[in-house]
Amino acid sequence: MRIFFENKSRLPEFRTVVSLHGHTLHSHESLGFINTLARRVPLVRFALIRGAERYRRVHGTDLDVTRAWWTPPLTPYAAWSLEAGRIATQFNAHPLVSLSDHDDIEAGMTLRVLEQCSTVPVSVEWTIPFEGTFFHLGIHNLPPELARGRMAELRAFTANPQETHLHGLFEALHSSREVLIVFNHPCWDECEVGRVRHMLAAGNFVASYGRFLHAFEINGLRPWDENRLAIDFATECGKPLISGGDRHALEPNTVLNLTNAKTFDEFVDEVRNGISQVLVTTQYTEPFALRILHNIEQILADHDSHGMGWRRWSDRVFYRCDDGVVRSLSEIWGDRGPMAVQTFVRGVQILYAPPFRGAFRTMLGGRRGVAL
Repeated sequence: MRIFFENKSRLPEFRTVVSLHGHTLHSHESLGFINTLARRVPLVRFALIRGAERYRRVHGTDLDVTRAWWTPPLTPYAAWSLEAGRIATQFNAHPLVSLSDHDDIEAGMTLRVLEQCSTVPVSVEWTIPFEGTFFHLGIHNLPPELARGRMAELRAFTANPQETHLHGLFEALHSSREVLIVFNHPCWDECEVGRVRHMLAAGNFVASYGRFLHAFEINGLRPWDENRLAIDFATECGKPLISGGDRHALEPNTVLNLTNAKTFDEFVDEVRNGISQVLVTTQYTEPFALRILHNIEQILADHDSHGMGWRRWSDRVFYRCDDGVVRSLSEIWGDRGPMAVQTFVRGVQILYAPPFRGAFRTMLGGRRGVAL
């Protein structure tokens, strides 16, 4: 297992580049994702705090974000084309792209009906509640004929986690030699239970089920200090590292795998045998706060060619109302929405627009996303 930095390393000979862990409009994303990322950017954090205060004053209660979610802007084909096109153009290599939405396999299943995507893997990012926190596993390359049945079993566990069932689920997944099981961003305390508690649970999880985990992820949308912890964790557990870009918007994955495997099955066989060559691209080394701001700006932007016609960001955010009906924010708010929300969205767009982007980069003092 080796890690290469695009702007510092002499890359090995390779004919294939693998892009893992990308999301599409089939993925239901917690609003906590944006909130967690935004809090790393001081000006955006301030806008979020002020917006929450206004909501509390008007409604007398906190916004129940557990009833809301958003969806990334790209269709499966647009996401596949973005990743495959970038690999072919930038690296002059054969692309292998695995899209893994949260607890949903429709991206891979629908792509496989297209001739040019007939070998695309059917993959998912599976949510596992465990000891008061939760983990995300990348389950890549499910056998298509078994995929819907497997997904129903995985989704049932997430909804009603009975640990006595977990070993059998892992056994079934691991027994398919073409399936790759990746511990995604293992050190991210996404549930915010505290890093010590999260890592204790992660250690217990690996102690119980580590033999079913084929690799730990270096994540393209997490800061390098956390990825360094993941590297150390993988080393302690005797597991190889693998890439995972975690793309949610329009920025192609910034962490990739290099290989000479011709097919995804061959790539899986390599990783299961401890062979993995991870490429950290120059993109990833940009100032982390600037990259996060860019992603949020893309999520909040209008997308006129959206595959479902959800052009505005408010078309892509959904809320389960008191009557149990799911409605988009556009349905709930109408054309404009609350002034506080309009101000926040416009503020993010202005911050990333030239010349403010340059000023923001200067304010960051040239800090890079990774210490090389």
